[in-house]
Amino acid sequence: MSIGKSAAEPLWLQGRDAVVENDEGVKWRHGRPDYHLTRITVGKERTRHFPEKSLEMVVEDLVRVFEMEVSHKADPSQWVSVVLDKFRNRTNGGPWHTGQDIAARGSYNLFLGDTPYYKASEETFDSSHEVFHTAFPDGFFWEVLEVYSPPPVVSFKWRHWGNFTGPYKGQQPTGKRVEIFGMSVARVAEDLRLVEVEHYYDNSLFLSQIATGCPVHAAGTK
Repeated sequence: MSIGKSAAEPLWLQGRDAVVENDEGVKWRHGRPDYHLTRITVGKERTRHFPEKSLEMVVEDLVRVFEMEVSHKADPSQWVSVVLDKFRNRTNGGPWHTGQDIAARGSYNLFLGDTPYYKASEETFDSSHEVFHTAFPDGFFWEVLEVYSPPPVVSFKWRHWGNFTGPYKGQQPTGKRVEIFGMSVARVAEDLRLVEVEHYYDNSLFLSQIATGCPVHAAGTK
């Protein structure tokens, strides 16, 4: 299954690098991001390879644009990957959150929530990013594994992975590979911008791989 590209392809379907480069007037949180090393690592460590222009690659590229924007663009009105006035997102059947919610609270906090291993309610946008960038200093990567349905309702399975080589809230790193597997359902507009996204995965299973001590102590350690 594939989606062909036209000469007038919109920016959000041209890939993450194209969106980063077209940044006139963009309010970056900490400067323009650089994904050079990420591209190298993902190329070596990904488990699935899809043809260019396939539906799988279109989905993967769009999600990468979205993840980049929510992490690095401070103003949601500058996110090109979503229909902002309609966009909403939730995890594991929890409450819906808007683009403004994500920009204010951070995708890590809304994605993980409060668990025995991590208290999202006690973290800010910046502190949450520092926690996980410290635990995974070489990066935490993402790939599409399978796409089950085409637009306008796209369901797909994914994998996140990285090496636990930095401390996590007082827990010493193990150096081991940490992986998360999950599924998402994305409703998209005719131009393939995201309108609604639902994620399903076991967040405690992920966090228990890095919070190796007492869960309550680990969550309360700063």
